[in-house]
Amino acid sequence: MKKIEHWAKEIKDNIESVFYGKSHVIDKILTGMLCGGHILLEDVPGLGKTVLAKAVSISLGGDFSRIQATPDLLPNDVIGLSIYSQKDEVFKFIPGPINSNIVLVDEINRATPRTQSAFLEAMAESQISVEGKVIKLPDPFFLIATENPLEFDGTFPLPEAQKDRFFMTINIGYPSRDSEADILESHRRTNHPLADLKPVTDLDQLRSFKEDVVSVHVADNIKNYILDLVQATRDSNYFKLGVSPRGSLALYKGSQAYAAINGRDYVIPHDITSLFISIMLQRVILKSEYLIKGYTPEKALELILDSVPIPPKRE
Repeated sequence: MKKIEHWAKEIKDNIESVFYGKSHVIDKILTGMLCGGHILLEDVPGLGKTVLAKAVSISLGGDFSRIQATPDLLPNDVIGLSIYSQKDEVFKFIPGPINSNIVLVDEINRATPRTQSAFLEAMAESQISVEGKVIKLPDPFFLIATENPLEFDGTFPLPEAQKDRFFMTINIGYPSRDSEADILESHRRTNHPLADLKPVTDLDQLRSFKEDVVSVHVADNIKNYILDLVQATRDSNYFKLGVSPRGSLALYKGSQAYAAINGRDYVIPHDITSLFISIMLQRVILKSEYLIKGYTPEKALELILDSVPIPPKRE
């Protein structure tokens, strides 16, 4: 898995030239891409969510589209529409921005539920349906969505079915003081630092590595650890909805990819604990009585993680 580790390091180094001090966030995004999953970046404005998404797309090459979600965005604005050609006397389909390798949906919770549903088929099956016809999306297809969880005016909460289609939810968090100083220094210029960013790999490598990741070994005690964590969310008093089998599968596949980008062909408990909260965050619903007490889903998942014994290291 050294090739995947080197590939990941090249991409991380490239992204970190414009997005500072968040190496673990980049690791999780690359994990999602290797698993063919989609990422929800959820945090307050101004933390660089859009910069990060653009830096990922530039580093990987391929087609990139950005969709700014607003209440007046229509499904046809996303998937495309047919326009009558007077010259050819036929309707021609004009693809929308969803027909790209990497799609950034900025502030996805500002789109109406009808438009949000246009993303659901694309995320679940990498295809769209237009006028009774199924159109396959490019391979790979990767969607990064951003949302501000603290803003409610003019927003439409994502339905649980759509949240579950995201492979993981990542909270970026504020940068350290030193990283913020680097950000200030990097903007002593007339154009944005993204203007100098170049691709460091291609999509063929990503396709190849996605096939390699599934061969990463997951020992029985690690599988049981995943199952114990998932069952704990279902049995917990904190949640009215525990993690579904889709969540356990995501953690299983994610741990394989996370091990690979760290140069290992086997999974260790640290891979599970590093991804557990991010993968499960959008797959649980906290009971109202715990919300009133000031709990958050993240805090409850931390308590679950602390309560389940970590399997001993095998000799």
